[in-house]
Amino acid sequence: MTTNGIAIDAKNLVKIYDRGSERIAAVNDISLQIRTGEYVSFVGPSGSGKTTLINLLGCLDNPSAGSLAIAGTEIFGEGRTLSERMLTTIRRERYGYIFQNFYLIPTLTVLENVTLPFAFYRKENARDDIDRLLSHLGLEGRTGHLPGQLSGGEMQRVAIARALVNRPEILLADEPTGNLDSARGAEVGAVLKRLNEEEGITVITVTHNPALAATAGRTIEIRDGRIAERAVTPPA
Repeated sequence: MTTNGIAIDAKNLVKIYDRGSERIAAVNDISLQIRTGEYVSFVGPSGSGKTTLINLLGCLDNPSAGSLAIAGTEIFGEGRTLSERMLTTIRRERYGYIFQNFYLIPTLTVLENVTLPFAFYRKENARDDIDRLLSHLGLEGRTGHLPGQLSGGEMQRVAIARALVNRPEILLADEPTGNLDSARGAEVGAVLKRLNEEEGITVITVTHNPALAATAGRTIEIRDGRIAERAVTPPA
């Protein structure tokens, strides 16, 4: 955790893509801070740069310019980038990631999908943590089921469980309700809000879903790769 209460500190982030002779600034000089334990939602039209921004904040992509610090540790800045090995460690230890597509392995059970991150490293007392997590998400009766035997809402909750199995400080969710109907989407929204309020996890979502965005403590609109200042709801 941070000592100054800032989970993410981004300054003048830029991400440029070259498409032939065209240079596109998907993220164009964005600066923001996200406090530890805050729930922030990025909204805006398709192509506005929301997903590119969350990928930068989650260390899934490198910026073309600007700086990023996570929990006081500088990740990118002044022409430097941490090694891929160190970035992998930060992603594993500080972040959980949820995507619109569930990315569950269809031949693995719920329990096997959730424990998949432990195929790459060991964690003591992991099974006790996993049992509590699955119970917390209402999946305790589904551990032996395959993804094809679950509803869409249940599959997304399995994906959330997998993202939480490392006890991350920051949970990033890119369109987590995009493939769900309104009822199942509301389920997932309630889970994210509960994790933020009860577990103190910093939650950052990208969404087109107004109901999901409304559950956040702060909503930030992104347009043309920039923050639309008028759309920023200041934290309480």
